[in-house]
Amino acid sequence: MKKNIYYAALLSIAGLTLASCSKMGALSPDNFSVTPNPLETVGDQVPATINGRFPEKYMKTKATVKVTPVLRYANGEAVGAPATFQGEKVEGNNQTISYRVGGNYTMKTNFQYVPDMQKSELYLTFEAKKGKKTYKVPDVKVADGVLATSALVNRTLQSANAAFAPDAYQHVIKQKEEANIQFLIQQAKIRNSELKSVSVQNFLQTLRDIQADQERKALENIEVSAYASPDGGLNLNTNLAKNREKETANYVAQTLKKTGLESDINTKYTAEDWDGFQKLVASSNIQDKEVILRVLSMYQDPEERENQIRNISAAFTDLANEILPQLRRSRIAVNYDLIGRSDEEIEQQYKDDASKLSVEELLYSATLTEDAAKQKDIYQKTAAIYPNDYRAYNDIAVQAFKNGNFAEAQEYVTKALKANGSAAEPNVNAGLLALINNNLDAAQNYLSKGSASEAAGEALGNLYLKQGKYAQAVKSFGDTKCNSAGLAQLLTKDYMTAASTLSSVQQPDAMTYYLKAIIAARTNNNSLAVDNLKLAIKEDASLAKYAASDLEFKKIAADAAFQLLTK
Repeated sequence: MKKNIYYAALLSIAGLTLASCSKMGALSPDNFSVTPNPLETVGDQVPATINGRFPEKYMKTKATVKVTPVLRYANGEAVGAPATFQGEKVEGNNQTISYRVGGNYTMKTNFQYVPDMQKSELYLTFEAKKGKKTYKVPDVKVADGVLATSALVNRTLQSANAAFAPDAYQHVIKQKEEANIQFLIQQAKIRNSELKSVSVQNFLQTLRDIQADQERKALENIEVSAYASPDGGLNLNTNLAKNREKETANYVAQTLKKTGLESDINTKYTAEDWDGFQKLVASSNIQDKEVILRVLSMYQDPEERENQIRNISAAFTDLANEILPQLRRSRIAVNYDLIGRSDEEIEQQYKDDASKLSVEELLYSATLTEDAAKQKDIYQKTAAIYPNDYRAYNDIAVQAFKNGNFAEAQEYVTKALKANGSAAEPNVNAGLLALINNNLDAAQNYLSKGSASEAAGEALGNLYLKQGKYAQAVKSFGDTKCNSAGLAQLLTKDYMTAASTLSSVQQPDAMTYYLKAIIAARTNNNSLAVDNLKLAIKEDASLAKYAASDLEFKKIAADAAFQLLTK
């Protein structure tokens, strides 16, 4: 009898022990809060901050509890980083929770977004241990779904404007050829030795070339500028400069007559060339250079300047030998136009023999047609004739990108970079393709090399969107009117600007209308949301299923028109 009582007592104690451990049972959803709720993508990530509380007398002094966030959706689940908590008598480095008063905790988690997560539930799972024993604690649901609007960048990115490499062809190119004639001190006579100088001979050859090819070269005018050095009296220098102007203009007139050309000759003179003096001194190594420059800045009166500089006796000798002779001169400038082939001539030459066109003419010829197939033929011909010029490869890549053929775009971007690895446009396009492949590090590297391209701002805006840096994306897009710019403005809750941007997109597509629908839903314009969804689904039928799961339309999910569109 006593033995039975003893066993009964033991069973009672064991039962109390199990009951005591079983008190680490279900936790209420009220013990947890999640920010944000519903969950929301940032770029292509789903971050969450979980604030929890173990109630009083829950955490046993010798127990540990591992808490793991799990995001469950139709075709799978994603497991976040766990956190472990311990009782007061457990030796370890985890956060200790008091048995008597309980304790609060915060844990952060992050999931790589996949589209199925739109319809999902965030649970916390628990693994409780006391000694060697493990106890099951029921899972607790703490949040619903994922608002995945930022992940739409993966779609808006595909309609981004790739960086086009333009031609530099000009029908008329302004040209200038200059010649200098030096004079002896206090003289205005042009010496024969000066007429044999390289610059004067080049001037003469330019006139002969213009006369020989007046179909492609047109003389505009000739400028004559004469100067006197600033040493000596003002009256003397004025007369010298005038006479040098007259002598040079006469020489030019005689030369034009001999060459058989006619042109206006525009003349002017500078009596004391202080500006030229200052530039020559600044670029020289003469003694007391800084003192001379200081004198020029301190005194404006020409005579005072000259007197002060003459007082620097050693320096003035250097000036007289090195600087002043260079200022006794006249300058002849021939302004003329190079006249390129007309559009018709370029097109005819392309048909006759494209190899006789320059690379600029070939690239320009592609702009003379709107036929994409013809443009591609021209670019391929250009690449064959000028394989070291990256632009033809790049512009084929632009065409492929626009058509959604990203594999072909990558092929030609690679060829463009092989031809010129530092060129801005193919680096921007390589960055866009890297973004499409979700390789953000490579994209950032390429875009840093392509910053000189006009398309760099838009591409960088897409990178910032992928990184979840929405304010920076807005700044980078600037005034660009594209889907991604509208998305960035939407994500910063600037709905008015976002709507304006999307309305200004030149070639609106399904995503343009879808983003407009989101803006309308967020601003409680339900009928406009449905209208834009209708246009979006007309362009892309797959958006019907997507919208049905999109929490952006939670408020109108029961609307009959919405259900009809998304069924």
